[in-house]
Amino acid sequence: MTPDELEGQHTLVSAVARYDRLRLRDALSSTAWLEPDEVATEVQLETTLGRDEALELLALGEVVARKAAYGRQLAVRSARAAGASWTQIGAALGTTKQSAWEAHNRWIDDQAGAVDK
Repeated sequence: MTPDELEGQHTLVSAVARYDRLRLRDALSSTAWLEPDEVATEVQLETTLGRDEALELLALGEVVARKAAYGRQLAVRSARAAGASWTQIGAALGTTKQSAWEAHNRWIDDQAGAVDK
Protein backbone atom coordinates (compact mmCIF):
# COMPACT_ATOMS: atom_id res chain seq x y z
CA MET A 1 0.00 0.00 0.00
CA THR A 2 1.47 3.33 -1.06
CA PRO A 3 0.54 6.95 -0.33
CA ASP A 4 -0.36 7.39 -4.00
CA GLU A 5 -2.83 4.50 -3.79
CA LEU A 6 -4.38 5.77 -0.57
CA GLU A 7 -4.47 9.46 -1.48
CA GLY A 8 -7.34 9.00 -3.94
CA GLN A 9 -9.29 6.88 -1.45
CA HIS A 10 -9.27 9.38 1.40
CA THR A 11 -10.13 12.94 2.22
CA LEU A 12 -7.95 14.62 4.81
CA VAL A 13 -10.60 13.89 7.44
CA SER A 14 -10.96 10.19 6.59
CA ALA A 15 -7.17 9.72 6.32
CA VAL A 16 -6.66 11.34 9.73
CA ALA A 17 -9.42 9.22 11.27
CA ARG A 18 -7.97 5.96 9.92
CA TYR A 19 -4.43 7.03 10.85
CA ASP A 20 -5.54 7.89 14.37
CA ARG A 21 -7.31 4.54 14.84
CA LEU A 22 -4.23 2.61 13.70
CA ARG A 23 -1.85 4.81 15.70
CA LEU A 24 -3.92 4.34 18.86
CA ARG A 25 -3.97 0.56 18.41
CA ASP A 26 -0.23 0.60 17.83
CA ALA A 27 0.34 2.70 20.95
CA LEU A 28 -1.89 0.44 23.06
CA SER A 29 -0.07 -2.69 21.97
CA SER A 30 3.36 -1.39 22.93
CA THR A 31 4.79 -4.91 22.75
CA ALA A 32 8.02 -3.44 21.42
CA TRP A 33 8.75 -2.10 24.91
CA LEU A 34 8.43 -5.43 26.69
CA GLU A 35 11.44 -6.80 28.52
CA PRO A 36 12.67 -10.16 27.18
CA ASP A 37 11.17 -12.04 30.15
CA GLU A 38 7.79 -10.23 30.02
CA VAL A 39 4.72 -11.74 28.41
CA ALA A 40 2.34 -9.59 26.36
CA THR A 41 -1.14 -9.05 27.77
CA GLU A 42 -4.22 -10.10 25.87
CA VAL A 43 -4.99 -6.44 25.07
CA GLN A 44 -1.50 -5.93 23.70
CA LEU A 45 -1.79 -8.98 21.48
CA GLU A 46 -5.26 -7.98 20.25
CA THR A 47 -4.16 -4.46 19.34
CA THR A 48 -0.81 -5.30 17.72
CA LEU A 49 -0.73 -4.18 14.10
CA GLY A 50 0.10 -6.70 11.44
CA ARG A 51 2.55 -5.93 8.67
CA ASP A 52 -0.10 -4.61 6.27
CA GLU A 53 -1.64 -2.32 8.89
CA ALA A 54 1.78 -1.06 9.99
CA LEU A 55 2.58 -0.21 6.37
CA GLU A 56 -0.84 1.40 5.96
CA LEU A 57 -0.10 3.54 9.04
CA LEU A 58 3.14 4.74 7.45
CA ALA A 59 1.48 5.45 4.10
CA LEU A 60 -1.43 7.26 5.77
CA GLY A 61 1.03 9.49 7.61
CA GLU A 62 2.38 10.60 4.24
CA VAL A 63 -1.15 11.09 2.84
CA VAL A 64 -2.08 13.27 5.82
CA ALA A 65 1.09 15.33 5.43
CA ARG A 66 0.46 15.85 1.70
CA LYS A 67 -3.18 16.81 2.12
CA ALA A 68 -2.41 19.12 5.05
CA ALA A 69 0.35 20.85 3.06
CA TYR A 70 -2.02 21.36 0.14
CA GLY A 71 -4.69 22.77 2.47
CA ARG A 72 -2.12 25.01 4.10
CA GLN A 73 -1.26 26.64 0.79
CA LEU A 74 -4.93 27.07 -0.08
CA ALA A 75 -5.34 28.84 3.28
CA VAL A 76 -2.37 31.09 2.45
CA ARG A 77 -4.06 31.99 -0.82
CA SER A 78 -7.29 32.77 1.05
CA ALA A 79 -5.43 34.90 3.60
CA ARG A 80 -3.78 36.89 0.82
CA ALA A 81 -7.12 37.36 -0.93
CA ALA A 82 -8.55 38.62 2.37
CA GLY A 83 -5.82 41.24 2.60
CA ALA A 84 -3.30 39.60 4.94
CA SER A 85 0.31 40.71 4.55
CA TRP A 86 3.16 38.24 4.13
CA THR A 87 4.36 39.32 7.58
CA GLN A 88 0.98 38.33 9.06
CA ILE A 89 0.93 35.05 7.12
CA GLY A 90 4.46 34.24 8.22
CA ALA A 91 3.51 34.90 11.84
CA ALA A 92 0.43 32.67 11.52
CA LEU A 93 2.65 29.89 10.17
CA GLY A 94 5.33 30.43 12.79
CA THR A 95 7.90 31.47 10.21
CA THR A 96 9.19 34.56 8.46
CA LYS A 97 7.37 36.45 5.75
CA GLN A 98 10.17 35.46 3.35
CA SER A 99 9.83 31.75 4.13
CA ALA A 100 6.05 31.90 3.82
CA TRP A 101 6.29 33.71 0.47
CA GLU A 102 8.93 31.32 -0.88
CA ALA A 103 7.01 28.21 0.18
CA HIS A 104 3.83 29.51 -1.41
CA ASN A 105 5.58 30.37 -4.66
CA ARG A 106 7.21 26.90 -4.77
CA TRP A 107 3.74 25.41 -4.30
CA ILE A 108 2.36 27.52 -7.15
CA ASP A 109 5.26 26.44 -9.38
CA ASP A 110 4.68 22.79 -8.44
CA GLN A 111 0.97 23.10 -9.24
CA ALA A 112 1.75 24.68 -12.61
CA GLY A 113 4.28 21.93 -13.33
CA ALA A 114 1.70 19.25 -12.50
CA VAL A 115 -0.76 20.78 -14.95
CA ASP A 116 1.87 20.90 -17.70
CA LYS A 117 2.58 17.16 -17.40
